[in-house]
Formats: sequence, C-alpha cells, structure tokens
Amino acid sequence: MNYAEARVYLDEISKYGSVLGLENMKELLCRLGNPQDDLSFIHISGTNGKGSVLAYLSTILSNAGYRTGRYISPTLFSYRERIQVDEEKIEKESLARHVTAIAQAIEEMKAEHAGNPTAFEVETALSFLYFKEKQCDIVVLETGLGGALDATNVIKTTVMEVITPISMDHMEFLGDTLEKIAEQKAGIIKPHTTVVSACQEPEAARVISRVCKEKECILKTVNPEEITEVVYDIQKQQFSYKTWKQAVIALAGSYQIANAALALEAVDALRRLGFTLTDRQVYEGLAKAVWKGRFTLLATNPAVILDGAHNPGAAKELQRSLNLYFKGKKLYYIFGVFQDKDYKEVIRLTAPLAEHIITVQTPNNPRALPADRLKEAVSGINPSVEAAGSIQEAVHIARNLAQKDDAIIIFGSLSFLGEAEKALENEENYHG
Repeated sequence: MNYAEARVYLDEISKYGSVLGLENMKELLCRLGNPQDDLSFIHISGTNGKGSVLAYLSTILSNAGYRTGRYISPTLFSYRERIQVDEEKIEKESLARHVTAIAQAIEEMKAEHAGNPTAFEVETALSFLYFKEKQCDIVVLETGLGGALDATNVIKTTVMEVITPISMDHMEFLGDTLEKIAEQKAGIIKPHTTVVSACQEPEAARVISRVCKEKECILKTVNPEEITEVVYDIQKQQFSYKTWKQAVIALAGSYQIANAALALEAVDALRRLGFTLTDRQVYEGLAKAVWKGRFTLLATNPAVILDGAHNPGAAKELQRSLNLYFKGKKLYYIFGVFQDKDYKEVIRLTAPLAEHIITVQTPNNPRALPADRLKEAVSGINPSVEAAGSIQEAVHIARNLAQKDDAIIIFGSLSFLGEAEKALENEENYHG
C-alpha cells in the first residue's frame, strides 16, 4: 500500500479502541522478526512530563552524536511526528512499507485466530521496525497507558527506566489509588537496570523503591532541594541542579525546571553506564529541546498559550504557571476535554483564574465531552462561560475579547491543540 492507503488502514483499526495486555503485541512482533530485540531503550513512564523529559533526553543524545529514535503519542500536528530519528519524522515511503508488512502479519494472525492487534500496538511495532532499519544507537520510548501492560513493555533490552511524576489518571484502567497506579507505572522496570525517578508522592515513592529492591536495580531520585538559582521566564528559563550550573531551557511552564532536572539526573546515570556526553553537548541539547503543547507560547499581544493540561496533576501545574507568568492579567480560556477524565477537578483548579471561558468539543473523537456539558460543569465554578460551535469560532471569540496585555490559554485534551494552532493561523481569514 502507498502512504494514503496506510493512513486509511491505521485510521480504520483505530476505531477498535485499545486493549491492555501484551499477548497480541508479542505475537505480532514474533511474526515480524522481533525487531525490538536489536535495539537499546530508555523507557519512560509516569503521569505528567513524559513527553518533555523525552524531548530533553533525545535532543541531548542526538546532539552528542548518538542516532536516537523517539516514539511519542499523541502528536499535535502530524501523524508522522510519532516516530522520529534525530528529530526527523518517519518518511511516508517507510511508513507505508512497514505498515504493509504489519497488515500482512495481522491478516495471518486473524486467519489463525491468534489475535487482532490494536492501532497503538501496530504503531509501536512500526516504530521498532523503523528504528531497527535506521540502526538507532538508542531509542527513547514513551509508554502509552500505564506501564506494566502497555504495548511498549514488550521490550527486554532497556538500559534505563525513567519515571516522571505519578498522579491520579486513567483510574478505570490503572486503579483507584496512587499505589495501584504506581504499581502499573513501575511495571516497566526490568531487573538489574538503572531507574531514575522524579520526586514522587510518598505512596508512589514507596512502590518504586520496593520494585527496584526486588529487581536489584540502581535507583536515583531527583532531589528538589538541589534545584537552585531558578529564573522563570515565558521564553527562556534558567536553573542549576547539583553540578550543572545555569542550565538554560526554552520550554516554559513552572514544571519544566523539574522535568529538566530529571533529564539531568538521567544524563548522570547514562554517563555511569558508559555513554559519552560532554557538558557542552548536554547544555546545548537542553537549550535546543522543543516540546509543543506544554505551556507553549504561540503569540504575543495578547499572549496565546497552548497547554495539554487534561488531568488534575497537570491542572495544578497549569494553575502554578498562570500565577507565575500572568499574575494580575485577564485570562481567557479555550477549554476542551475528554469525558473519561477527571475534568471537574481540572475545572476546580483552573476556572477561578479566568475572566471568561469558552468551551469546545474535541472534534472526531468519541471520548470528547460536548461543549455544552463542559459549559454546564464550568458554570458552577465560574459563571462567565460560553460554548463555541467549533474551535475556529472559539479562537475568534477569544481574540475579540482579549486586549494586548491579556492572555488566551488554550488547554485540555492534547488532541485538539494542533487544530487550535491552525485556527489561530486562520483567524485573520475567519468571518464566522
């Protein structure tokens, strides 16, 4: 099949949803020659910050001359962003060729009643085939959902696991307590590896520590007290961590300092594992890292921010960032979320700060909460709210309301942020 046909095929199988478990994935990869066994991985799990930490680490490794694969989801602007080598997206031809091979393997599986892989499993297999073909030195791999039963957890050749902050999310799949969720996230830890963790809530920290002892792993944890000399800025931030002095990052958001410190803790561990990473390569990689959709500044006068805060943990960080960068400013929200998220807690944390809120429905997604229902939920906390008929309409309303010293905050489900950026670009041609 060609690229267009491959995309149609992937869209078709995505309608069947996702299933936790590794049996289908193992069977599919076996039929494809187990490409993952010829690769080395840094595996990242956690609730918030996985993508940002992945961006820091993979940019540092590429900057140091390692051929580095990165696998992420969801993506905001292009399907091919999910699979990259040294920040170059998978080529259309390569995607089509590998999807063709995977589709053939799936047909054989179905004929033999040996399982029916999901879209995420297909995409993960596709990434392994591509990274092997490109002869990657290292692959930085982000889990999809959870960890233990996530499709990415078929890998056996992990050199390091990184665990970002764990909070309550996906409770229907992962459990209704922080301990249960941490157990799933820590499920990626392989015996005798190095584990690098963010500073966690005590319940999660205990689980990670126990699993590391059971599997005889080295555990390194970020010490927040050693993050010093912090300079917050919407366009460039600076901090020191342990022996790393005055490191600069281009990513905004109060939480990005802690994410970058986690990446530096991982760099120190990689050096102990034999990776050659000079100070200059690390500092340059940190400064060059880009991760759209996490408190990303898109425009000024008024400021327009994109942020994927779709669960309570991320909403708390968004609340902190808004108070940090926009204290005393009028804030106009464009807000859309999935109905299976704890959106009431997200509203409780963020809605009081807004001058006015415009709710939207994430398009083309059965999980999306309708804009009217979201408006109703918001009105209990902040009565200045309206539902827009489209993302373009919401952007138009917000741009008309906000003055040059105000800020427009577009946040919630990652899946609509890319469309929101396009709507912003289209705004001057929009006539309602």
